[in-house]
Amino acid sequence: MPEQLKQDVIKAIKDQKIEFIHLWFTDVLGFLKSFTIDVEELELAMTEGMGFDGSSIQGFARIQESDMIAMPDATTLQILPWRQKGALVATMFCDILRPDGSYYEADPRYVLRRNLERAAEMGFSFFIGPELEYYYLRGEANPEVLDRATYFDQTTRDLAIDLRKDTVRALKRFGIQVEYSHHEVGPSQHEIDLRYCEALKMADNVMTYRLVVKEIAQMNDVYATFMPKPLFGEAGSGMHVHQSLFRDGKNAFYDADDEYHLSDIAKSYIAGLLTHAREICAVTNQWVNSYKRLVSGYEAPVYICWAHRNRSALVRVPMYKPGKENATRIELRSPDPACNPYLAFAVMLAAGLDGIEKGLTLPADVTDDVYEMTAEERAGLGIAQLPEDLSEAISAMEESALVRDALGEQVFHWFVRNKRMEWNDYRTRVTPYELEQYLPLL
Repeated sequence: MPEQLKQDVIKAIKDQKIEFIHLWFTDVLGFLKSFTIDVEELELAMTEGMGFDGSSIQGFARIQESDMIAMPDATTLQILPWRQKGALVATMFCDILRPDGSYYEADPRYVLRRNLERAAEMGFSFFIGPELEYYYLRGEANPEVLDRATYFDQTTRDLAIDLRKDTVRALKRFGIQVEYSHHEVGPSQHEIDLRYCEALKMADNVMTYRLVVKEIAQMNDVYATFMPKPLFGEAGSGMHVHQSLFRDGKNAFYDADDEYHLSDIAKSYIAGLLTHAREICAVTNQWVNSYKRLVSGYEAPVYICWAHRNRSALVRVPMYKPGKENATRIELRSPDPACNPYLAFAVMLAAGLDGIEKGLTLPADVTDDVYEMTAEERAGLGIAQLPEDLSEAISAMEESALVRDALGEQVFHWFVRNKRMEWNDYRTRVTPYELEQYLPLL
């Protein structure tokens, strides 16, 4: 980290009379972790980092090798847009280091950073623009919705709209640019879309976004959830991920001579995503509940194919707008907003780069509604299906050399083991459904 940047951060914090600094990082499951330092400790933190016990963090070190250092990334400095008991508080994301100063391989931020370095070796930078959906509920233990609106409905005196506007304002104060926000298809379901940027910054932004949405809701006695399928019979929440590669400042996905303005690089990238879609699904959709969203009938993608505008496809290519070459992109529609964004972006990139390196050929796009096809029709077109549950997804991941390389051995093995435990806990649990259906009869 450049010395001048450190000094600029220290000066900015002291000039604004900030008392405390939250140092943020994530565990392997994607939960935001934090510890707080007093401003008097700032210079030491920026120079040497702050030591902590890594064995207490999910997916990090074993107890016999637990000494870790959280090194603040000065480029991520932000001031919280709300005061905490009257005090101004700053935040910075941290890279997790070993005591010798090397990156710690199980830090999700480093996992993404390592895959971005591979892209850079191929001459690419990776840009992402996600669309995160979520629900507002009356409480975390009460699935009562705030409204009965649907897509783009404009209602009057709507608490949810005010919550959304306050969230956008807070995100802007965090330096996070919002494209637009709107009501989604489900009752009390909403979406705020972030302006695309470089992938590591966007992963940080997603972590911040989820915190801000929940914080603003909590301030108003409402609970916001990114659970993929919180309500039976209603649409699940997705995180459609728009992505593109740039080379020498130009969009490598754009080709002026192609019928749809899509370059060979873009086509091979899509082919890589389709080829590895089943393998990366456990990372982009990492919870038991994720697979209750990935079912037919609720607009979530189930079948592995691509299209130009057809929203039933796994990968969609938005329509090209003349003069908007930099906006040429592809959209992966399967991820959900409860995933670890660092790991999810890493495996997406790895799959796409593999398609480019191998020169994979893109199959024909699908123009018909895939949900309306018969199984025989899909088989005839070579359209496979995403895993139907977490167990199937983990099995596909276990056999994937690509995911193993993208995540690194430690994260890969810990993630698989943790998800197997989650599945076993789920499948052996007696549910209210079973008690309601069977107990009176059997």
